Amino acid sequence: MARWEPGARERLVLAAVDLFGEQGYDATTVAQIADRAGVTKSTFFRYFPDKRELLAAGQDALARLLTEGIAEAPADAGPLAAMAAGLTRAASSMGPTNREIAPRVKAAIAASTELQQRDALKIVSLAAAVVDALVARGVPPTTAHLVGELGSLAFKLGFAAWTEQDDGSGDALARLTVAALDDLHRATRDLA
Repeated sequence: MARWEPGARERLVLAAVDLFGEQGYDATTVAQIADRAGVTKSTFFRYFPDKRELLAAGQDALARLLTEGIAEAPADAGPLAAMAAGLTRAASSMGPTNREIAPRVKAAIAASTELQQRDALKIVSLAAAVVDALVARGVPPTTAHLVGELGSLAFKLGFAAWTEQDDGSGDALARLTVAALDDLHRATRDLA
């Protein structure tokens, strides 16, 4: 077993997703994941506190990219334009590996109540990070909450569309998420 082979974190995520698909989340152990990834259990725990956190591996980076994009939007950008900047920044960092494992991650989450709960918490925390970033820009809290929810839904819709098309680039994902945000914004006008 190669102790310091690069890419251990990514290999752990891929091994876990494959094992969850093959034998189910509950039946998969940390030892099996580490073995499949070609690392030791101690290496596993260097990256993740438990197997549940594997599927949320990129959550912190995603939240950071979203909020950086919002913060760096032009000062005169409205809340939706700032949200679009955050979506573009976050989506542009994703690539073929994210797209490749997405259906397997979705299947693993659908098959486990524990993972469904974790996924719901992930969505809530992403929306909260977006709200905080928008409020820091001076957006009123109610508006920030609405835009945060629209942004979360836009990312979810754009990501789902991205996994179904041929272009696996982050730029394609960015276009799809921003288009979803525009669609959702138009849909809000029809609510009256």
